Amino acid sequence: MKTLYPLKFRPILKTVVWGGEKIAPFKGIETEQHNIGESWELSGVKGNESVVSEGELAGRTITDLIDEYKGTLVGGKVYAENGNVFPLLIKFIDARSDLSIQVHPDDRLAAERHNSKGKTEMWYVVGADEGAHLLSGLNRDLTPEEYVSMVENNTITDALTDFKVKPGDVFFLPAGRIHAIGTGCFIAEIQQTSDITYRIYDYGRLGLDGKPRELHTELAKDAIDYKVYPEYKTAYEEKANEENRLVSCKYFTTTQLDIDKPLVKDLSGLDSFLVVICIEGSGELVDNEDGDEIRIPVHKGETVLVPASSKGVTFVPDGKAVFLTSCVE
Repeated sequence: MKTLYPLKFRPILKTVVWGGEKIAPFKGIETEQHNIGESWELSGVKGNESVVSEGELAGRTITDLIDEYKGTLVGGKVYAENGNVFPLLIKFIDARSDLSIQVHPDDRLAAERHNSKGKTEMWYVVGADEGAHLLSGLNRDLTPEEYVSMVENNTITDALTDFKVKPGDVFFLPAGRIHAIGTGCFIAEIQQTSDITYRIYDYGRLGLDGKPRELHTELAKDAIDYKVYPEYKTAYEEKANEENRLVSCKYFTTTQLDIDKPLVKDLSGLDSFLVVICIEGSGELVDNEDGDEIRIPVHKGETVLVPASSKGVTFVPDGKAVFLTSCVE
């Protein structure tokens, strides 16, 4: 069995009707593909399993590696709960135009209807054009029947909270919360491994095939959390050269590091993998794996999976860099 090391993967680029042209240059890759709305950075979704891009394990899928290394790669508890399915889906999203208004089912409903996990997720705003906005959560009390009526008469956006956004903004989206990414947003998304989306409203837009995209008004009706919450944007204190906790839930814990000098993250007490996403700048990840120092260069737009067997990793920026990390605590 080959020794594990921090892993990079080939991005899975998705052309969609609302996709823009920012993802490829952000990641520093050349492609003839256009209208790329999503780059799936790390995925265990069946049919879209990420493939290792570098090192001795290049060409292997994340699912194959979990099957071989089990808890050594993802953590004992994570493996016991998820088997060979990597539990998180990591994406970059570029919205040239408004995405559909949608909602995701929770674990119970997803299991009942689709034999799947639910979909709780979070957004970190990487970039925002002037006037960029997104929708998250209800701004008024609605009954299920009122929701259906507002979809039918094209007024559902009136019931949603609209946010102007800037880089560094964070939104936590538990399953059941209505949401939509708006025009001009460039986002890093961390979510449960699930590709189940109920599309509520799509502005009458046609898909790439020239036909109206399917709506799931009735399916969404039972999935929506109709409670109005006092706040939908996540507040956090951003301190330079420290680990800033953004979101902590049963599915993932995500932190941000805005650094201009080396920062050491101790992983000895963590029974989980660590996903590292480079949002800005470049540098190295230095991992001490079985006493051997492994140095992994990383630049803006890259995602690295640090195995659960790692005892710690040092973030070494070239000048200033911003990273997100995510694990299962």
